[in-house]
Amino acid sequence: MVYFDNNATTPLDPVARAVWITAADEAWANPSSPYRASARVRNLLEECRERSASLIGCATEEIVFNSGATEANNAVFAYLAGCARPSQSVLISPVEHPSVLEAASHSFPDRVIFAEVDSEGVVDPESVRALLRKHSPAAVSVMAANNETGVIQPFESLATICRERGVPYHCDAAQWPGKMPASRLSACDFLTGSAHKFGGPKGVGFLRVPAEINDFRGQLGGEQEGRRRAGTENYPAVAAMVAALADREANGFDDMEERVARRAHFEARLLEEVPGARILAAGRERLWNTVSIVLPRHENHRWVMKLDREGFAVSTGSACSTGDGNPSHVLAAMGRSPAEARRVVRVSAGRDTRDAEWNGLAKAFGNVWRRWDEKRSDSALTEVVSI
Repeated sequence: MVYFDNNATTPLDPVARAVWITAADEAWANPSSPYRASARVRNLLEECRERSASLIGCATEEIVFNSGATEANNAVFAYLAGCARPSQSVLISPVEHPSVLEAASHSFPDRVIFAEVDSEGVVDPESVRALLRKHSPAAVSVMAANNETGVIQPFESLATICRERGVPYHCDAAQWPGKMPASRLSACDFLTGSAHKFGGPKGVGFLRVPAEINDFRGQLGGEQEGRRRAGTENYPAVAAMVAALADREANGFDDMEERVARRAHFEARLLEEVPGARILAAGRERLWNTVSIVLPRHENHRWVMKLDREGFAVSTGSACSTGDGNPSHVLAAMGRSPAEARRVVRVSAGRDTRDAEWNGLAKAFGNVWRRWDEKRSDSALTEVVSI
């Protein structure tokens, strides 16, 4: 199988696997215990915190290790709601991940304001500025890059606008690290991410909480993580996550132009192989690895199954929404009809995806399309003959 669903999850990087195994064998003690073996693990954990903070570009004490972006997003909105006035709203984009949409709706019932996106799914910073003047929300939340379309949001500009207004800015950055330089995320106040999106293990992630906030309690029941997230720290997983991020930061961006060119070549060939197909947000800045395709006929789950038989793993969109039977909320916000949304397939490459694999996927799309076309032709011919 050739894997093209890296926005859902990534395989464990070799460097992360090696670090994880070593840590699990040699540094398994509880970091909160009082003896020397635990103190050693605690020191190693703090080294990971320093290293991750350096990569992101924030203060060491701002980094909180947790189980991933979903937990972190829930914790952030619960905290923001606790700080807000009873009638105060929160401003988010309608193309956010479900963990942001649902956490915002739960913590701010009937007080969620949506910033509009254009037909390519991009938030206009000036419209956010106007909404801030009108509503004075408790916070703004707009993701760094969309998991379904790969569209990059103007999050740095949004963070600046929020800072000018004194409004906290939260950014779900799950799709950003490992694909784009992590240092660009330093503009955000609250920041969330998951290791398994960039070659780390599942079940571990990070949260940035501004240094001036002293009362953040993402999880109760212990003194861990500076009292901001109770529960025994999973040092081996944290070490593997930081190793994966550091490796991608060191080796991931020198060939960015080549990666974008590979994606562009795939898109051009795909449009030749499947006449009538379209690329969503083709004119916008996107993650180099992501292509969201509107296919001319047949529902996306049928394409996914047929391509799987061709040896390629692709997706219908967010892995957290797959199987719910509803059209993508992201595509609905972009103005796509339910029928059109059900014909969208997402392709998301990995950092080691080769030209031959991109080309093979384009050919596989063509093979599936031609077989369906032949069946239509045979069916039409049979109908004419029978008449």
